[in-house]
Amino acid sequence: MSATAAANPVKKRKSTLRRVAEIVITAAFLAYVAYAVSKRWSEVQGVIGDLSVTAIALSLVGSLAAVWCSFLGWRVLLADFGSHVPLTGAMRIFFVGQLGKYLPGKVWPVLTQMRLGKAYQVPGRSSAAAVLITMFITLGTGLLLTAVVLPLLGGQAWDDYWWTLFTVPVAFVVLLPPVLNRLLALAMRLARREPMPQPLSARGIGLAVFWAVATWLCYGAHLWALLLDLGAGGSDLIIRSVAAFAGAWSIGFLLAIAPAGLGPRETALVVLLAGSVTEPVALVAALISRLLMTVADLAWPAIALLTDRKRRRPVVNTPDIDTVPDSTPAAAATE
Repeated sequence: MSATAAANPVKKRKSTLRRVAEIVITAAFLAYVAYAVSKRWSEVQGVIGDLSVTAIALSLVGSLAAVWCSFLGWRVLLADFGSHVPLTGAMRIFFVGQLGKYLPGKVWPVLTQMRLGKAYQVPGRSSAAAVLITMFITLGTGLLLTAVVLPLLGGQAWDDYWWTLFTVPVAFVVLLPPVLNRLLALAMRLARREPMPQPLSARGIGLAVFWAVATWLCYGAHLWALLLDLGAGGSDLIIRSVAAFAGAWSIGFLLAIAPAGLGPRETALVVLLAGSVTEPVALVAALISRLLMTVADLAWPAIALLTDRKRRRPVVNTPDIDTVPDSTPAAAATE
């Protein structure tokens, strides 16, 4: 029996065990959330009844805006690598590709975007690097925001998530252009791939960080609209909302066993909000937030597919980063 044939059963067993672990752990988190809701169902039911259509609509708008800002950050990085894709094509690659995050593991959005990017002549390594760096910048800025505001959250937030403070220096160093470009070069060598078409610039990384922060502000507004309508108050509620959501998302992301952070994110959000609102309010906000974010994640791909006229236009490689290409006369003509 060859070494390859002998290795295949081992790989299959590991894959099966990994999938079983993913299902079990995700189910455990979901069971915890379900238990917390059922334990206080009478209170939760009353809180849900207090939500207004206006608050839900405003929260949905915040979620849609957050996803759009994330898209702009990814597009900046893709352009910095030298691939300028038309707006509708970029929307199709990013939004449809992001549906892969609802599958177990973090590799599916990367693989899907690589496949979709081929239709627009985007090198596979550029697609993979752009989405991975977008994830890292989103995670890094989210943890940074959480670490800065964590002492204000009160409750068990500090006891459970004090370790986020250690991410501050790591995220700062890794996001420096020389460091990030060297890490990319090393990754390409280890993967035995060609070098990146061109290195990332300080301007490109800076713009990506800007859009990541804008993403968190929009997500914070999305959560704030729900909490405010449920009776929460305080001049710093918006700050608490941004930090709590950023921390919950980041924790859900780090627990890669759960698709789209399902379960761990809601659990963390309840803990991070414990010092700001009552548990029933936190539970309702976490559950409605998940529902509205799912709607936003499904709405953008639908919009992208409707607006993309399936024209496979060539990619234009220029040294400039065009963050809003449809604002120029030339771009307007192509759209």
